[in-house]
Amino acid sequence: MARITCKTKRYPSDMTDEEWERIAPLMPSLGRRDRPREVEFREVINAVRYLVRSGCGWRMLPIHFGH
Repeated sequence: MARITCKTKRYPSDMTDEEWERIAPLMPSLGRRDRPREVEFREVINAVRYLVRSGCGWRMLPIHFGH
C-alpha cells in the first residue's frame, strides 16, 4: 500500500494487499508510449469496487478516488 497512502480515506471495499498481490501481475506496467501510468490500477479497481458495493453513480464517487 506504499504508493496509495496519499489517499486520505480508506473504504471497506478497498482491496487488501493480499488481493492486490494476486492480480497485480496481470496489470500492464507501462502506459502508451512506455510512459508511467498517470492513474494506478489499484485505485481504479478500488473505485469500481466502491461503486458496486455502494450502488452510487460514477459522478457521485468520492473525490478521494481522484478524477
